[in-house]
Amino acid sequence: MSAVIPLSSKHKPAPFLPMTRAEMNVLGWDACDVIIVTGDAYIDHPSFGMAIIGRLLEAHGLRVGIISQPDWRSAEPFRELGCPRLFFGVTAGNMDSMINHYTADRKPRSDDAYTAGGSAGKRPDRAVTVYAQRAREAYPQANVILGSIEASLRRIAQYDYWSEKVRRSVLPDSKADMLIFGNAERALIDLALRLDAGEPIESIRDLRGTAFMTKRDWLPGEDWTEIDSLELDRPGHIKPHTNPYEMNDSPAASTPEASGATPLRVVPAAARVAERRAQRARTVIRLQSYEDIVNDAVLYAHNSRVFHLESNPGNARALRQTHGTRDVWLNPPPIPLSTEEMDFVFDLPYARGPHPSYQGARIPAWEMIRFSVNIMRGCFGGCTFCSITEHEGRIIQSRSHGSILREIEAIRDNVPEFRGHVSDLGGPTANMYRMACKDPKIESACRKLSCVYPDVCENLNTDHSSLIELYRKARALPGVKKITIGSGVRYDLAVRSPEYVRELATHHVSGLLKIAPEHTEEGPLSKMMKPGIASFERFRALFEKYSAEAGKKQHLVPYFIAAHPGTTDADMLALALWLKANNFRPDQVQTFTPTPLAMATTMYHTRKNPLRRVSQDSETVETPRTARQRRLHKALLRYHDPENFEIIRDFLLSSGRRDLIGSSPRHLVPWGNAPMHTGAQHQPAKGQARQPAQTRDRRLSKPRPPR
Repeated sequence: MSAVIPLSSKHKPAPFLPMTRAEMNVLGWDACDVIIVTGDAYIDHPSFGMAIIGRLLEAHGLRVGIISQPDWRSAEPFRELGCPRLFFGVTAGNMDSMINHYTADRKPRSDDAYTAGGSAGKRPDRAVTVYAQRAREAYPQANVILGSIEASLRRIAQYDYWSEKVRRSVLPDSKADMLIFGNAERALIDLALRLDAGEPIESIRDLRGTAFMTKRDWLPGEDWTEIDSLELDRPGHIKPHTNPYEMNDSPAASTPEASGATPLRVVPAAARVAERRAQRARTVIRLQSYEDIVNDAVLYAHNSRVFHLESNPGNARALRQTHGTRDVWLNPPPIPLSTEEMDFVFDLPYARGPHPSYQGARIPAWEMIRFSVNIMRGCFGGCTFCSITEHEGRIIQSRSHGSILREIEAIRDNVPEFRGHVSDLGGPTANMYRMACKDPKIESACRKLSCVYPDVCENLNTDHSSLIELYRKARALPGVKKITIGSGVRYDLAVRSPEYVRELATHHVSGLLKIAPEHTEEGPLSKMMKPGIASFERFRALFEKYSAEAGKKQHLVPYFIAAHPGTTDADMLALALWLKANNFRPDQVQTFTPTPLAMATTMYHTRKNPLRRVSQDSETVETPRTARQRRLHKALLRYHDPENFEIIRDFLLSSGRRDLIGSSPRHLVPWGNAPMHTGAQHQPAKGQARQPAQTRDRRLSKPRPPR
């Protein structure tokens, strides 16, 4: 049985994991085995990473304490619970601290959804690095382990948008002993149990999903092979292939026997596959060093391409990257959890609320998900601007119907404020539940970055029947009056199941449904790895049809991204005209934010396209970078806002589109700053709506376990 599910536990679950010495005394503890340091308020709920990890370690018999949002200006708050017997587990929280602190324009935010009272300033910039340094200062002898999405996205050298430079891996800067990336349960439990058995941390080098510092010549064994990444995907001019019809009398054209070479040996296919797999498991790829990629855009893009091609747990090889005199070593990604393991993780005895020390203070992130249920993890979409794949992986990990229904019942029975409305059954997407490759062998060998781009893979099972059955079972639970879907729907999958769209529109939409076409033009869509707008139109037709049949007035809320790599001014104008023609008036929009490790960030930084082989003369990706151009692209999404009329008007005049300025329905903006008076054009057309004021940092902000 996997280490994720323990055979037994010697401790009773604590009401809440202790945050003070007084709470430890009540539990009869003289010390903690593990102390989790987090940048979030402590909410004991399976949508928050510190709770999942804490309760899982507790289930394995370990005493776990929480230090939540400590004052990082000194080491003293890190001594609150004493020195942990096994390790400090350091996390920035459910959200990257830089995304948490700054807008896409690098302006400080005035609030923090993961803090009591929504107050900003309770965590530092680059929180995992700062917390790890303070923990080390507090107890130099303690082991320090990094985790969370912030650590995952900084496990190798990466472009940092906020400082506009390539930064080192977080490992050498934080001085941590180990970094656990992705879904951390299995690696964390194995690590804790081995440390508990007395094994020193510097000898634990075989756990999947972990990274650590090594000597430059270190290998796990004599049978290991190292490959320079340039041998796999060499940047530069490609030599032409030899013409097979060309006459060649050179020795190379002679037979093996004539040249003294060993004759070819016929090896059965199964044996060849097994041999290749065994060799891959003993191979490490040396990425180009931090020092080499700092000022070399081509090598940086090359690293990004190789890194993402080595992301499938079924065939990924270990990676290493030199930083100065030492290397960062990355073991292959973790094996996804089984349904049984997912159920165990979500069925742990969570208190399902904030720690009592917050005295009922409002915590926005908690209010957002308190009546929602996470049914799956991962995303095989591969969108280049999104960080889910780099963190959670592209293999979907789903809970069973029974586990999900038990959680709904727990909300019903234990949350006094529950009035019968379950606000979401979802995850990174609403409708990838239980979807997987039709053949595990194909899945384990696949090197594609997306299962749905440029079209849905023929090997992908897109059956929605289990999800439909789940919806129906959940609606039938006593005390449940309504279930709505708050996660975004992947529309190119949904259109393959009209029955699902009918079920969704008939029973699970409260007027508005989120959906993310992101753009209308092929240029930016190809750089996003998103389907064309025709898929959205097909979904809209089905949604409107089934909404009308149900006698409901419901609207789609489409999300779009401004200033994404590969987007021209003409692309944004075309999108604005499409929005106007379809009577969409977004209230809040997202300007592209380059997040660490994302492939779109590579495009932004290098102007190269890592989706293809990279070279000095390969495709150049033009990217909106200046503040004015980024403001223009954002303004075009909000073409209806008088505050944007001037910048749009200046752009139209300078680009020869004077014909789009005026006050009639065919014009985009008026000559003056008064609102457009266009009659019916002011009101949403049937089946359309203005977007509500909702945050667009959804991919790095919505609570999703584990971190």
